[in-house]
Order: sequence, then structure tokens, then C-alpha cells
Amino acid sequence: MSTLTSKARRAFLQKLLAGSAAAGLYMVYRHPVVAALSDTKDANATGQAAERDFAFVVDVSRCIGCGQCVKACSVENDVPDGQYRTWIERYVVTPDGVRVDSPEGGMNGFEKLDDETAAQALNSFFVPKLCNHCAEAPCIQVCPVGATYRSAEGFVLVDSEHCIGCSYCVQACPYGVRFINSEQRIADKCTWCYHRVSKGKLPACVTVCPTQARMFGDLNDPNSEVAKVRQADQWDVLKPEHHTESMCFYLSLPRVVV
Repeated sequence: MSTLTSKARRAFLQKLLAGSAAAGLYMVYRHPVVAALSDTKDANATGQAAERDFAFVVDVSRCIGCGQCVKACSVENDVPDGQYRTWIERYVVTPDGVRVDSPEGGMNGFEKLDDETAAQALNSFFVPKLCNHCAEAPCIQVCPVGATYRSAEGFVLVDSEHCIGCSYCVQACPYGVRFINSEQRIADKCTWCYHRVSKGKLPACVTVCPTQARMFGDLNDPNSEVAKVRQADQWDVLKPEHHTESMCFYLSLPRVVV
């Protein structure tokens, strides 16, 4: 199946993301966007803004590889065809090794394994990938013009007004989540739907996940799912050897995942 046409994208958005922000919102002005999110903070007992610390959780055991999250992201963020801010990988473990595939980013799901592979498979599972919004983000360190930056709340963002498309950040990211937008010719990536979160909404991919494999919230809110996951201390991060202090936590993550 081919990727969604513009008409199909609009229809999908109306059906699954009713009430969401209009598609195609980008972080054009750095400071006003940061201020907008800061203005949404709750006030604590002293009347001061409550500090927030956002994180993302992916439960691998719940992901069914349906692709709804990839479609929602593509629509919400007007991602060019063939490029993905988030995608899904299928891992198939056999005695001969591990096979990984991600047709069209997993947007349209995955074909059934052929009989021979299915018979040999020791395990198979799906792993969603997205920007980790690292506390020690290599992409920020290498940007020569300061276009990649961190908001006060910890979001790693790209200032499209200043990005020169040099791709240094793309090369520096150990998770392969950055790319040069084929239409805008600037660095692009998952923003955890910063424009939605700033209005009190959840990231688009989270809202459409039918199995709640994706979770997002404030670590400083003891009632949030992400805070409970962090507290349980049974999570993993991708490529811990890079010491990026990833803010994307994985549950039930097999060792073979790269």
C-alpha cells in the first residue's frame, strides 16, 4: 500500500485526531513557543509556576505494529512522504540471527511472515522509534548556529528560522531520528508534538495508539503513568553506552534491539 495522499491524510486526521491542532505546525519562532508552553504551567500553593519534566514511555510488549502512530504523526506534522518523525521496526529473532524491517516506517502495518521464517522464529516483536529528547543531546552540541536547542521544559527543538541544513545534527544523533526535510531543506525530527503539549494536549501518536503502548507525561506528577514507570525503575533506554540521558524510557525491551 502506498503512503497516504494529501486527501487521505486530511480524512485520517479528522477521524482520529478530532480537536487537535492544525497539521503542519512548525517551531518557527523559538522564544514565543517556549513562552507559550511556560504560560500553561500550573500554579503551585505559593502561586508560582509548577516545574514540569516531561518524558516518553514505550511499552514494547503492547505494540502490535498497526502503524496508526506513524500515520498520525505524518498528518499532524505534515511530514514529507517517505520520511518519518517516528516509525516502527519489526524484529524477528531466528537461530541464524536477527532480521529487522520497517516497510514505509511501519505506517501501513507489516505483512505476515512467510512460512519458513515463521517456523524458524524464536521471537518477534515491534519497537517504535522516535526522538529521545536527551538531557545530554549530541545534536545540540554540534549545531554551529544554535538552531537546535532545549526548551525550559527539556524539549529538544529545531529553530527553522536559523537552521542552515548542514546535517551535523543528523550525523551526531546516535539514534538516527533526525533527517533533512526534503521539502524545507532543514533539520527535522520528532518534537513530542510540542505545539500540542503547549496547549495541554498529548502527542498525536499517543492519542491514537489502540493498546496504550505509547505514554507521555510529567515526571513531577506522581499520578502520571510516566512517573510511575520511572519510579518502578524497570525501564531501559536505547544505546545507554552513549550516555545521552535519554528521556524516552522503554519497557520490555529485548537486548537485541539496536
